[in-house]
Parts: sequence; structure tokens; C-alpha cells
Amino acid sequence: MTTHFVNLLEDLRRRASRMASLVEDMVQEACESVVDGNEALARRVIGRDNDVDSEEVAVESEVIRLMALYQPVGSDLRLLCAILKINNDLERIADCAVNVAERARHMERCTLDRHRETIAEMGAFVRSMLRDVVQSFAIEDVETARKAFIEEEHVDALYEQIIKQVVAEGATSSNGMAARLDVLSVAKNLERIADHATNIAEDVIFLSTGEIVRHGDGGPRQNEG
Repeated sequence: MTTHFVNLLEDLRRRASRMASLVEDMVQEACESVVDGNEALARRVIGRDNDVDSEEVAVESEVIRLMALYQPVGSDLRLLCAILKINNDLERIADCAVNVAERARHMERCTLDRHRETIAEMGAFVRSMLRDVVQSFAIEDVETARKAFIEEEHVDALYEQIIKQVVAEGATSSNGMAARLDVLSVAKNLERIADHATNIAEDVIFLSTGEIVRHGDGGPRQNEG
């Protein structure tokens, strides 16, 4: 491929990384808005969603344009495919962050207090996962990407813990059900962010090695292409 195409690819990778940094900030602020009851942060997260949506469309359009114009193969094609998929997961992560922020704006603090520690722990794991997979994408670090699979298990366990706690509370009292649903919604969106971060980790592994790791099949399969 030409030097011009290589430069365009690097520009696109950097643009995807900048979008990832924006989404990381949104997740950080969404978690803080819940744990600290910071409505200003919640509004900031919600207000940044349009920026992510616009950037997602722009990155996707550039990927499609480069594929059509240059018809890349091999590692260049893998990079474009990875950026396209990661771009989609980042936009969905931003949506989840917005959902968390929206719940934070009207959540009953007394109900949250009973789950604050677990929610805060989930948020910490999710932010760590996202930070690791974004870093692994920037430098194509497979080992860092693989850490996401272990961290996702911790997030799933904490999510199940919150479900059990909320169900137990509902069994003893029907009061405050709406507030408990807010807690469940926050936990579910954090769990979904972890899922999307794991998707990004899988794409980084594919980008770096050509291996397809997906659907919990117990290990990588060599890409036949």
C-alpha cells in the first residue's frame, strides 16, 4: 500500500483512540455522578452523548471510504475491521454511561446507600477494564487485552450480588421498588459496559494475532483468512 494510505490508517487509528478517551471520561463521570450524587457531572455526561454519536458516524464513514478506495488486505484489512467494530462498541458504552447518568439524576440516595459499596466496586472494575482495552488497542498489546476476560468475571459476580440483594429487599418490603429498579438499572448498564469492553479486547486480539476469540468457546481459533 502507498505511504498516503498508511498515513490515513494511522490518522484513523488516532481518531478512534481519541473517541475512546472521550468515552472513558464519560464512564468515569457517570460512575462518580452515581456514587457521589453529583448532578452536574450527570448532566455533563448526557450532554456529551451527541459528540460521541457524531464521531461514531464519522469514523465508520472513513473506514468504509478507505475500504472502497484501497481494497486493503492482510493486517491493513484487519485494522479497518477492528476499528469499525471497536467504534460501534465505544458508542454503545457511551449510551450505557448516559443511562447511568440519567438514573443518577433522580436516584433516592437512601436506597443507593445500601448498595453504594458494591456499585462503586463495579464501577472501578469497569473503568479498569475500559482503560486496559483502550490502551491495548493503542499499542496492540494482547496480554493487556486478555486481562479483560478475568475482570469481566468480577463484574458479573458483583452484578449477581446486587440482584440478590435487591430481590431480598423486595421480598421483605414492596416500598421503594422504583428506587431499587434504579439501582438495578445502574448495575445492568455497568455490566453491559464490561461486556462491550470485552468485545474490544477480542477485537484487539484479532487485530494483533488474527485469532478469533468469541462466544465463550474456550479459546482462540486461528482465522482462516
